[in-house]
Amino acid sequence: MTELVKNSLFVRLIVWLYGTLRRFWRSSLLGRGWARWHDSWLQSNTKIHWDAWTGMDDPAEHSVYAKFLRAVEKVLQKIGDWLRCSLLYRILTGIRDGYLKLSSGSRLFSAINRVPLHRWFLLLFPCYLLIEYTVRDLLGIAILASVWEELFIMAGFALVLWRACLKQSDGFRRATALETALLLYMAVGLLLMMLNRPFPAIASAGYRAQVEYIVWYFILLRLIDDEADAKAVVLGFGIVVFLLSLHGIYQYIVAVPIPSSWVSQTEMGVRTRVFSLTGSPNIFGSLLLMGAPIAASCVYYFRNGWMKFLALCATGAICLSILFTFSRGSWVGLVVAVILFALYMDKRLLGLMGMVMAAVLVLIPSITSRLTYLFTTEYAEASAIGGRALRWEVGRNLLHENSPWLGFGLGRFGGAVAMNNQVLDKTKDFEYFYMDNYYLKTLVEMGYLGIIFYIVALVAFAVMAVRAIRACNQGRVWDVYDDALTRSNGNLKCLAVGLFAGMTGVLVHCYFENIFEEPYMMAYFWGLAAALQRLGAISRERSRT
Repeated sequence: MTELVKNSLFVRLIVWLYGTLRRFWRSSLLGRGWARWHDSWLQSNTKIHWDAWTGMDDPAEHSVYAKFLRAVEKVLQKIGDWLRCSLLYRILTGIRDGYLKLSSGSRLFSAINRVPLHRWFLLLFPCYLLIEYTVRDLLGIAILASVWEELFIMAGFALVLWRACLKQSDGFRRATALETALLLYMAVGLLLMMLNRPFPAIASAGYRAQVEYIVWYFILLRLIDDEADAKAVVLGFGIVVFLLSLHGIYQYIVAVPIPSSWVSQTEMGVRTRVFSLTGSPNIFGSLLLMGAPIAASCVYYFRNGWMKFLALCATGAICLSILFTFSRGSWVGLVVAVILFALYMDKRLLGLMGMVMAAVLVLIPSITSRLTYLFTTEYAEASAIGGRALRWEVGRNLLHENSPWLGFGLGRFGGAVAMNNQVLDKTKDFEYFYMDNYYLKTLVEMGYLGIIFYIVALVAFAVMAVRAIRACNQGRVWDVYDDALTRSNGNLKCLAVGLFAGMTGVLVHCYFENIFEEPYMMAYFWGLAAALQRLGAISRERSRT
């Protein structure tokens, strides 16, 4: 079958066309100029300084915080020595040994048993949205729906502590600059909650919504030990997003009913907007946006031709589903993600993106009308009356009502907590609504102090990502004409770039929507940030051995 496909007229035509264009590029003036620029860049002082900066060790590895973690780890290991002598440990090991003996004759259970417990937990993390949908919508158990996320987090922390006590991993001592920045942001949020709390219960709920799911970074940072663990998280997430994208395509085919408020009167050509299990096309678009570059990275990462083809199909399905969300914010984020991915991996994608965008605008009038609507007087009037322009203006006014530095108060305006706790009276100049800008929502609730520390955390994330990509690619040198589809096969840089591109796209989308108001979106973002951090650390450790 493989030979039949390779020898087909279509494939041979594509190969011939690609070879011709490549030879033309090499001999062209622009191609020769690019090659000379590439050679000069490799020998430039700028590259030397850039490589030195991106190749630096994480400063937190030698910080006071790292020493504190190592001291706590020693205490946990002493507790582990006591635990091994306890009745509880003997009972648990007895149950484990009994299970292993009973399942030893089964091929299925033998395969399951070869996967460590912590990796099963890591495989469970990408299913966060699926678990939430099952618990909240399918089962509908109110008590479980209200606490399952906290139980999930507690299970993760318990697993981290258990492994530290029994010396199964050195993950507990891992200290990073990003973790330090996140801890500072959480501490500042706690301070603001204590200083500015006219309604204590609302302030506590607002603080929880702002920081609770960031803890997934701390958990996954300590559970991901090797390449297999990191790939379990990254590829698992990519598979979940791909399956959801197929559901989104199905919703578009059957034209799933949507509320009339999801489209304006001037956009009646939009037959539906897909949302899959999320209930919101904007949130679904952001979820797909985070997964699309990961799927694209697999096209470059896998060595097997069929795996590359499957990854390409998954990328196409995810991008198609993003179009069907008709979420303009996710479209903007996707453009940014593709540009970033192309600059790192394959600059030919910039031209491909331009051709695809032109084709979409010509062939799909509903998308064209949704984009052109942004530049009409109708949109400007609607935005000023009840759209983003009005919402952002109200938010800026509320920021200065209390204290610009301390903010209006956590949970008081712009997000889900405020919508569920409407304690202020509505007037002609004030009513509750979502801010549709996560950064502005954070600024209004936490003031300049909160947004500064949040931006510091995002800058720390960007620095970590750039250094992780550099570490993954350390020691690899190729010719400027080497094909991008093959030169990076098996290189963790592909997965690192896919993560960084998708997550950057989500940060762009946050300017237009309250994306991180959804717990699973914040959990996914910071959990994948930990996976990205570990990809770089694993590659750095490997290059030193």
